[in-house]
Amino acid sequence: MAVVTLNNVCKRYGEVEALRGVSLSVQPGELFGIIGPDGAGKTSLFRILTTLLLADGGTATVCGLDTVKDYKAIRKRVGYMPGRFSLYPDLTVEENLSFFATVFHTTIEENYDLVRDIYQQIEPFRTRRAGALSGGMKQKLALSCALIHKPDVLFLDEPTTGVDPVSRKEFWEMLRRLKEQGITIIASTPIIDEARQCDRIAFIHEGEIQGIDTPDRILKQFAHILCPERLEHEKVENNENYVIEVDGLTKRFGSFTAVDHISFKVHKGEIFGFLGANGAGKTTAMRMLTGLSHPTSGKARVAGFDVATQSEEVKKNIGYMSQKFSLYEDLKVWENIRLFAGIYGMPEAEIALRTDELLLRLGLEKERDTLVKSLPLGWKQKLAFSVSIFHQPKIVFLDEPTGGVDPATRRQFWELIYQAADQGITVFVTTHFMDEAEYCDRISIMVDGVICALDTPEKLKEQFGADTMDDVFQQLARQAVRTAD
Repeated sequence: MAVVTLNNVCKRYGEVEALRGVSLSVQPGELFGIIGPDGAGKTSLFRILTTLLLADGGTATVCGLDTVKDYKAIRKRVGYMPGRFSLYPDLTVEENLSFFATVFHTTIEENYDLVRDIYQQIEPFRTRRAGALSGGMKQKLALSCALIHKPDVLFLDEPTTGVDPVSRKEFWEMLRRLKEQGITIIASTPIIDEARQCDRIAFIHEGEIQGIDTPDRILKQFAHILCPERLEHEKVENNENYVIEVDGLTKRFGSFTAVDHISFKVHKGEIFGFLGANGAGKTTAMRMLTGLSHPTSGKARVAGFDVATQSEEVKKNIGYMSQKFSLYEDLKVWENIRLFAGIYGMPEAEIALRTDELLLRLGLEKERDTLVKSLPLGWKQKLAFSVSIFHQPKIVFLDEPTGGVDPATRRQFWELIYQAADQGITVFVTTHFMDEAEYCDRISIMVDGVICALDTPEKLKEQFGADTMDDVFQQLARQAVRTAD
């Protein structure tokens, strides 16, 4: 008997049909994947199955219980990790786990055996606030909280968004161990390597299930959407025109050295990849380079200006897109563009003309008056990037810009990056997707606050005897001593 069933389930939001007659079943102990583009209906599906949302039509059951009539009983038998961070950032690691145990009328001790392998990795930080943990640590804690009441079914909505490749690999190893204990797991993911680890996957597109089969068969059948062809781009010439020059840059927080005497240079028009595991110091380094944080020691010049003494000049000559969505969700698309253009000091007449050009180029002219919060994630990311270079800066800093975005949308995003580089804009990008690392002209890899490797993707693979950048990253990142920043 199936543990989860959906029969002709439909869901509408106004004129938008999020789910159109979805039917599927999941067997006991199965690791079942759900993949599809942004806005395909994955999250609506999860919310219906976890009784957080009512379907407009059709029926759904979990553990033989109806999601409408038996919602209270279902909630006791499922665990759920939503796409957004599901913990209380101001509570400590231990307080979060204790709170979730109490909600389900159990204790940490009663079900500790189930979470031991996961929780032991974060237990040394049990007194640290959850909001201060690195991405990988947060996900391990969230998984522990979702498991502490010993659920029969575990629902995971893109659980590894923003998590580095090493932590992602560890996370999926944990899922396989949970599967061996008889827990049924349903996980959505935008990452093809993760989808391959499922027993079966369902491909959902525009609210409809297009196919359910083994990963190999689905990925082959829908390769044009799920596995787009690799982008090609002419690499920048290695000239001596530097727009970023870093020499011994260091940042300490008390006795902790987040960034430890790093040195490198970036050429004009170069796409420079800045990689490292969660906690390696990437974001701290980027905050110094963008003038948002003052270095403890060392020097850095960005666009010809000293980051320590001329931070305001630095800010005028750069664009920045943070890993957390950086636009105003309660403003319309055109209002966001106008607001940021005004902040950048662009002339009024130029703003209006270039806004129309941008919307046409992005295919968002029909969404001009749409509130940004109503856009699919991939559209939001492309808009945020376009706004960050709207004033034609010399350099744009992108901090994990494609987290949680499906492969086809990520490819479109990188087409925008290439267009910016072709215009002479230098792109400084952090990413946890190693296929994106292959798109960079050069890459640096940080471990424990230090740059351990810096070269082109091809030369790094040759140096480390690796077939892919993922292999290079795994070799270096596993040398890390510290596990959180």
